[in-house]
Amino acid sequence: MIASPAECRLSELCIAAAAEAWRDDGEVLATGIGLVPRLAASLAMASFNPELMMTDGEAYLVSEPVPVGPRGDYRPRIEGWMPYARVFDNLWGGRRHAMVTPVQVDRYGQSNISCIGGDFQRPKVQLLGCRGFPGNTVHHANSMFIPQHNARVFVKGEVDMVAGIGYRSERLEPGQRTFIDLRLVVSNLCVMDFGGTDHALRLRSLHPGVRLDEVLDNTGFSLEYPEQLPSTTLPSPEQLALIAELDPHDLRAAIWPDNPPAVPLA
Repeated sequence: MIASPAECRLSELCIAAAAEAWRDDGEVLATGIGLVPRLAASLAMASFNPELMMTDGEAYLVSEPVPVGPRGDYRPRIEGWMPYARVFDNLWGGRRHAMVTPVQVDRYGQSNISCIGGDFQRPKVQLLGCRGFPGNTVHHANSMFIPQHNARVFVKGEVDMVAGIGYRSERLEPGQRTFIDLRLVVSNLCVMDFGGTDHALRLRSLHPGVRLDEVLDNTGFSLEYPEQLPSTTLPSPEQLALIAELDPHDLRAAIWPDNPPAVPLA
């Protein structure tokens, strides 16, 4: 059973679609960077992969996802200690799957959170720097959430600074591709993966009400797609109820200004 369009907003659709990244992972550390990825990881743990390891966002492993926002009387169900050093033990051992939100992605999954435009010494816009992207992208699985699907994010050619490695063969040493594990990309328009030719980005589904040409026109490179493109599955009523519990203050409503229904209503 799935929810009706009137019951589901774009935010819930993206959270449920992004949760699928962790469906078959088993016992790995699920790290969602940003509100939608965090809620998606939490939904995955709460609904179909209870083996996922989850932290409280501080220094403890928890046996159930911790709701976002002010906690009131809620107390995390702590089952272990997870300081930064132990996070890196999981990271380097490949027992982690992160969902990140880069500012640029190219056809082969190279990602950028560092700087935009100009040269590296004098960029037009200075961002976070590479942070953990280089190590993360050669040690464990990664997925991505993109809240605004456009050609400034999905760029023609290469990203301005390769913070996260991808499948672009010109930048890889022999055998290096075996260390890369890019999984799912969820945007406000569609769901994609890296199942295209030479691991290029490929369309998997269009969100209800989104046209194929809308996605292609807002992507800076060519996308592969099947002849019959399915519609992204709406979350079930049970998943919607879980999302409401995980985000009791409806912080997800601020992701998009109007947070439209997942399907345009007549």
